[in-house]
Amino acid sequence: MIAQQQYRLLHDIYVLLDDGDHRVLSAYDLTPSQYAVLLLLDAHEGIRLTTVSDRLLLARSTITRIVDQLEKTGLVRRESDPDDRRAQRVILTAEGEARRAAAQTAHDQSIELRMRALKPADHKQLYGLLTKLRQSLRDHLDSETF
Repeated sequence: MIAQQQYRLLHDIYVLLDDGDHRVLSAYDLTPSQYAVLLLLDAHEGIRLTTVSDRLLLARSTITRIVDQLEKTGLVRRESDPDDRRAQRVILTAEGEARRAAAQTAHDQSIELRMRALKPADHKQLYGLLTKLRQSLRDHLDSETF
């Protein structure tokens, strides 16, 4: 029973954090998913669409749609992958770098405000527990019974 209560609490916290992210990022015309993609990109090498999909645990069609939206607004561009002409790399534009930097500053400030209810010792303990839980979930990601 305690595991279900903890799960529900984590879920509720996720929903509240996600709502806060939507509110902060909307000022920069970004969704949390778009912001997550921008955080993975750089302006020089770029990254393959399949790699973005794998890192964010999102379907390739979802990533394609997000990148289409970001490309339409001039924040990213697609280029052929020099190592594999069948693949594409997504590269951050100068405007994308500027928007990401501004959004990241606001997002970081928002996180500090939202987490201020915890004392430094609480932060350290929570970080340790959440890291342990995340690793367990990652270790069992491909398990059919998990």
